[in-house]
Amino acid sequence: MNHASNGRHIGPVVNAQRAGRQAALLTPEEIWRTYDGVEQRLSAPLSERMLDLAELRPGMRVLDIATGRGEPAVRAAHRVGPTGAVLGVDLSEGMLQMARERADREGLSNLELRALNAESLEGVPTAHFHATLARWGLMYLQSPVAALLAARRAMVPRGVLVAAVWAEPERVPYFTLPRRVLGKYASLPPIDPEAPGTFRYADIGRLHRDFGAAGFTIDHVEEQEVAVMEAETGAELVAWTRAFGLARLLNGLPEEIQRAWEAELVEEAEPLRKDGWVRLGGVTRIVVALSVE
Repeated sequence: MNHASNGRHIGPVVNAQRAGRQAALLTPEEIWRTYDGVEQRLSAPLSERMLDLAELRPGMRVLDIATGRGEPAVRAAHRVGPTGAVLGVDLSEGMLQMARERADREGLSNLELRALNAESLEGVPTAHFHATLARWGLMYLQSPVAALLAARRAMVPRGVLVAAVWAEPERVPYFTLPRRVLGKYASLPPIDPEAPGTFRYADIGRLHRDFGAAGFTIDHVEEQEVAVMEAETGAELVAWTRAFGLARLLNGLPEEIQRAWEAELVEEAEPLRKDGWVRLGGVTRIVVALSVE
């Protein structure tokens, strides 16, 4: 990504922050319209590894739950080719529209995107899909076990499910670094590992518990370091952090506290700079599970 394109994508968000600390909260679609291209590029190795582990081949049928903007559904559609098919489901029509636009740009005709609840998959055929994918989606569902059960019903016997979930908080600085700094100035709600959230499956034991309850056996787990953002300037880092989760908390704080948080966040992140960019991400676990016959 060159500097000029970076400025075009991120400028409106940075300018909004400069215009006033009590910035309007952006909608998820507004956020992703700004950052999707960068995150898509940075996280591509994760998506591709998931497809490798699912052993996708031409002609296969693939289900992607909580597909959002189409990751990794779009890549899966390329892998399975015109003789295969991919169904991506998500509750957000706005996110699915972004995925449709990308599929159109990439000339795909074998990708269907539906606004569906992953926990029921109403109208999705049973014993149909060879593989199910879930990249950074399971942990945010109200009932991931229900989603896993629904996916298992939709899969052929001994079908494979490949999911990506985040590791322990201390190994995921994109989330914890900004909040650790903010914790010096304000009280933050504790992380509830049983509630929908980033670290719901940071505990491997919880992974085995829920996958087993849904009729899956975990066959393989591996870890990958993945960046999800990059910033050339401190203003860009602050804008991204506000957009992804902290704007609501920060808007309720006095302006001098917000300024202090911004300055300290930029200072703490500076040692991470490499080749001119500060990148934040973390360790994600890739889980390969088989449906029990």
